[in-house]
Amino acid sequence: MPSAVNTPGVFPPLTHESLLSFQFSSWYPRFSSLSIKSTIIRPLSQDFLEYLDADGVFMPEGAEDGPAGSTLSDEEDSGGYESDEEDEEERKFAFPELDEKIRDAVSKYGAVFPKLNFSSPRDATWMLPASSPLKCMSPADVYLLLKSSDFVQHDLSPDHVFDGCESRPPSYDLELVLRKWYPVDRSRELRCFVRQEKLLGISQRDPNYYDFWNESGTQSKVLDAVKTFWEDNIKGKWLEAGGDYVFDFLLTRDLSRGHIIDFNPYAPRTDPLLFTFDDLLTLLLVRGDDSPQPELRVVDSPSHPAATRNAPAHQHNMVPLEAFTMSSGGSIQDFAGALQEEIRKSMQHNSDED
Repeated sequence: MPSAVNTPGVFPPLTHESLLSFQFSSWYPRFSSLSIKSTIIRPLSQDFLEYLDADGVFMPEGAEDGPAGSTLSDEEDSGGYESDEEDEEERKFAFPELDEKIRDAVSKYGAVFPKLNFSSPRDATWMLPASSPLKCMSPADVYLLLKSSDFVQHDLSPDHVFDGCESRPPSYDLELVLRKWYPVDRSRELRCFVRQEKLLGISQRDPNYYDFWNESGTQSKVLDAVKTFWEDNIKGKWLEAGGDYVFDFLLTRDLSRGHIIDFNPYAPRTDPLLFTFDDLLTLLLVRGDDSPQPELRVVDSPSHPAATRNAPAHQHNMVPLEAFTMSSGGSIQDFAGALQEEIRKSMQHNSDED
């Protein structure tokens, strides 16, 4: 057992240098052969940041080979109240160069799913067909996901990005990542926790019950596969974070191998899923210098507290204010369809005006 003087805290110190090592453009070049094929567009313009930060869900001009005006802005729900800004000309955005880079990536990969430096719009998957979550075939699809997501808002402000850090960098550039899209079996997604270069815990990432996870042979096979992958490909290669990091891992169908989905800081901003960070600290303290198997935690029954089989992930993000006026009490799918129809109408309306 470590002495009290050397006993680590629940979280390691977080500097801006270590945090920036977790943005996609920092880690992907090193691990690209072990991850999903991706295109990084960096830096993005200040105009694009302002577009993402602007109120409302709307398309930039030219995103769908035609101009599009703002839809679903705060002013549309004003109930007839005229603000002092109503006479001002509404700002329009257009990103032809970025549109072309997105189209090139779609042509290269067949389809893409987007993310920014740290965050992906997983909370906006419901905006596109449920059969193909996050599948983007055009710039408009990419913009729709980013504008509908609360998660990606975290990446827009340095105050949010570096909250909790001991220092701030002199500059911070926003980046757009376009990753090759393909269907993912979420039952095979894992989150793996590493502290002081020790693989402590592995958690099922999707909070649903899958009966195959109860098989002891399956659990042993997965533990061996993840530990072997980590030791062969990651251990000792994350010097910037001092051996403290979390990585998301997707197993192959036979559960014998896998690839890296993402890296995350070992910090309160990262969801510990079926663990708590206190649990992980306990595992670190009892390990000493030996190398036992990491602990695997799964949803082992439909009654497990984490099981949410009948509740859509990120459901609190699925009902913005506009849903009450657009869907008339219909389903989430009805609202998503209505939203996309409103955007198409707006694009057509602005095209006719031009």
